[in-house]
Amino acid sequence: MSTPHLDAAPGQIAPTVLLPGDPLRARHIAREFLSDATEANTRRNMLGYTGTYRGQRISVLGSGMGIPSCAIYATELVRFHGVRRIVRVGTCGGVGDVALGDILLAQSASTDSRFNRLQFGGHDLAACADFELLRAAADAATALGIPARVAAIFSTDCFYDGDPHLMERLIRHRIVGVEMESAGLYGLAMREGLRALSVLAVSDHLQRDEHMAPEQREQGLSAMVSLVLEALAADPD
Repeated sequence: MSTPHLDAAPGQIAPTVLLPGDPLRARHIAREFLSDATEANTRRNMLGYTGTYRGQRISVLGSGMGIPSCAIYATELVRFHGVRRIVRVGTCGGVGDVALGDILLAQSASTDSRFNRLQFGGHDLAACADFELLRAAADAATALGIPARVAAIFSTDCFYDGDPHLMERLIRHRIVGVEMESAGLYGLAMREGLRALSVLAVSDHLQRDEHMAPEQREQGLSAMVSLVLEALAADPD
């Protein structure tokens, strides 16, 4: 049904959704990886599509940047469109012993956001991925020969500035990726009975001022999406 942020008709969105932040990346994934993809959402230019992969219906939709935007779309997908699995496919900044192009399977997501605390009585919530999706992604990476690392990540509300001591805190706690959505997605998934996973490609190294070249970014993201789609095919909901 139509919501304030989605104009998809009932049944137009599949039970499984890939959720990149960038709506143009959603369009690229639909065109390059899904068969018979049709447009499912254009409201607010947050492009969404539904097609098939190995016979399984899959949707892909942009989520925007940050926990609030991601949570809005995830909530409406679950409550109004019956979505049961969401996999965030995005990029992150690397910390410590990771390299550009590394693929991280986010087992848990710490955060400086209050989003989960607002829903959890002010307490800390251990925001974690769905284990079966995580295991399916790890197995798919092995089968495809794609190096992937099960990792702890950090979701920040601050793209610029923020905690000046954050890097040393992350290194001390062996957190190797920084992005802006996964902790909120995981917390929401736990409350809504949704199965969720974030799979991230390291596009920049935050300590070494290293950045993917455009062609490297495209190839790295393609490997990541292939891994995720194979994992979903092996783990029918």
